[in-house]
Amino acid sequence: MNISEFVGFVPFVIVLVIILLLFGLIIMWRKVSQDKALVVTGLRKRVISGGGGFVIPLLEKTDVISLENMKIYVKTDGALTEQGVDIKADGVAVMKVKSDTESILAAVEQFNTGNEKETIEVIKDTARDVLEGKLREIISTMTVEDIYKNREKFASQVQEVAAVDLADMGLEIKAFTIRDISDNNGYLEALGKKRIAEVKRDAEIAEASAKKETKIKTAQANREGEEARLIAETQIAEASKAKELKVQEYRREQETEKAKADMAYEIETSKVQQDAEKEKMQVLIVKKQKEIELAEQEALRKERELEAVIKKQADAEKYSAEKKTEAERYKEVQDALAEAEGIKALGLAKAEAKRAEGIAEVEIIREKGKAEAEAMLKKAEAFKQYNEAAVTQMIIEKLPELAKAVAEPLSKTDKIVIVDSGENGKGAGKVTGYVTDIISTLPETVNAITGIDLTELIKHKAKPVPASISTPTPEKTVSEDTTL
Repeated sequence: MNISEFVGFVPFVIVLVIILLLFGLIIMWRKVSQDKALVVTGLRKRVISGGGGFVIPLLEKTDVISLENMKIYVKTDGALTEQGVDIKADGVAVMKVKSDTESILAAVEQFNTGNEKETIEVIKDTARDVLEGKLREIISTMTVEDIYKNREKFASQVQEVAAVDLADMGLEIKAFTIRDISDNNGYLEALGKKRIAEVKRDAEIAEASAKKETKIKTAQANREGEEARLIAETQIAEASKAKELKVQEYRREQETEKAKADMAYEIETSKVQQDAEKEKMQVLIVKKQKEIELAEQEALRKERELEAVIKKQADAEKYSAEKKTEAERYKEVQDALAEAEGIKALGLAKAEAKRAEGIAEVEIIREKGKAEAEAMLKKAEAFKQYNEAAVTQMIIEKLPELAKAVAEPLSKTDKIVIVDSGENGKGAGKVTGYVTDIISTLPETVNAITGIDLTELIKHKAKPVPASISTPTPEKTVSEDTTL
């Protein structure tokens, strides 16, 4: 780097250094409000309040403490007085950290927590404990009467005693007030009752004296007032008399002037009324003429309007009648056409439905007949395989069912009344005989209906069947029949 380049670089370095110095000064400068105190420790212990100062980062540490007033509620419960009376005392103390440097450093040293709000709470708790202790000490040296009558003295003693201890902590009491004093034994209430009785007595005596003095003063005032009233009434009567005379004289003059004015007013009014009547008559004449002209114009207008209305109404009625006739004729034609089309469509639909219905019925009858024919054909082929023994077997197997059907009505009968006593007193025994007779007539009934003689078939039942004849079993037949 030559000399010219170095010379050109120097201003830049100087500006950079100045900027860095200004930035460092801004960072190190700390401003504190009037109600706060900034305690700086490290290189040199100092306090900044209500202004500003430099704080070197990394080398110095800062702590903030509030210088505002703090309200503390103090309460004692069960404190004993000099007489041994248990009382309660509630007070309020207003205190703060003293503004001098030594007190601020002492408060930070003893109460600092690193957080301003937490530090305030620690100060309040400590001061509350000190005040409550001092309050109990002062209560123990005084009587209840002294505490109750001399609250200000009591509060000042507490403040004086506690101020010494709190000053060592950097605190000062700005004010201390006793809010309430009470006890659970009724001691203070008894003192109050005594004082109330004394006050009432003094008040009654004072009231009686005041009433007596008031009566005397009232009588004297009434007498003086009566005299003054009489004098005042006399003066008022004389003034009223003079006033009445002046009023009457004034009224007489006023009535005279009024009569003159009334006469002149009536004359002038009469003239004005005559002129007004003349003008009214002229107005009425002109008004009547205008009304006649308007009536003539209105009659002419109504006549022309009536002619125009009648003519237009007749034309409108004629045109309406023609259009109505044409509309009715067109509607009749359209209704006839629509009715014809509807009848035609309905006929075609019914014919098509009948045709489809007939085809379906024919198909159903054809299929049904085909099925019945096939079933009859299979039954016929099956019956061809049955021989006489098989038929007899089937009939015999059905006989129990026939007998059950005959006897079933008797099983459902709740009560039978027999009129026939029978022979030898055995009328009831004939009931079973009736059933037996009915069953014995079954072969004849079957023979009459089917032409098959069951008796002959049963007789041949025992004969052997030739081996060449294949007799299908009833179960197989029934199965095939069921299949059909």
